[in-house]
Amino acid sequence: MIIVTGATGQLGRQVVERLLTRVPAERIGVSVRDPQKAKALADQGVRVRQGSFTDADSLAHAFEGASQVLIVSVDKMGEECVRQHRAAIDGAVAAGARRILYTSQMGAAASSHFQACRDHAATEEALRATGVPFTSLRNGFYAASGLQFAGHGLESGQVVLPADGPVSWTTHADLAEAAAAVLADEGCFDGPTPPLTASQALTFDDIAGLAADVTGRTITRVTASDAQFREQLVGNGVPAEAADQLLGIFAAARAGEFATVDPTLATLIGREPTSLDTVLREQLTGNREQPAGTEGR
Repeated sequence: MIIVTGATGQLGRQVVERLLTRVPAERIGVSVRDPQKAKALADQGVRVRQGSFTDADSLAHAFEGASQVLIVSVDKMGEECVRQHRAAIDGAVAAGARRILYTSQMGAAASSHFQACRDHAATEEALRATGVPFTSLRNGFYAASGLQFAGHGLESGQVVLPADGPVSWTTHADLAEAAAAVLADEGCFDGPTPPLTASQALTFDDIAGLAADVTGRTITRVTASDAQFREQLVGNGVPAEAADQLLGIFAAARAGEFATVDPTLATLIGREPTSLDTVLREQLTGNREQPAGTEGR
């Protein structure tokens, strides 16, 4: 049985939806914090069980009979994030899974400027230490996150953000489709995948230009200092630690950590990945892809 965690979150839910087009529902199980939110999946024949990365007993029940487990990374950063990932890995090993998959990120490295990428690197090390075959899905940076950063500026006409660098903005939907393809073809990747990215790497200057083309309005990119941006975040109620973590995204982008463009995602999904231009047009016309939900990045 293929077990998917975080299946009521933005990424996990779409993974299961796409997996259902590839394998019978009775071969799919989900581990979720609130089974009631997964009723639609249960109605389709998917096995739904309660599971939490902070409760080993619940994971033993949720992962029972697993041949593969897809661990969708939690929406946290730092020590607690890695601790929960290790608990999920231990649960998958204890359940006898013959392969563990994990939603990592391009740029995952202990030396990354971005805390989440350091967390992903630590989780990948924990996977290697198990001795169980694993696949680390090195996902591109979410397009929804980029548009969330730019959102207010697209309305006001000024995108005010710290200096950045090119980023391979990639949709949840395309990454979910790729994850389903890998789960359905067990063993097609061993260890970390190449970066799973769209076909372009764009800066916020590029995003402002695309938005101007779509709306016909003047939208300018204004560069704020890191200190100014941090002060603004904290002034809006963002905790200081979280503000520093968000700044890490811009530092990592400036260092080129998210600039790689790779054809692997297109090969997996059998078409060109959705462009940021398409996502932007959908957002500005009201049919937007939502940011990550509470379960999973």
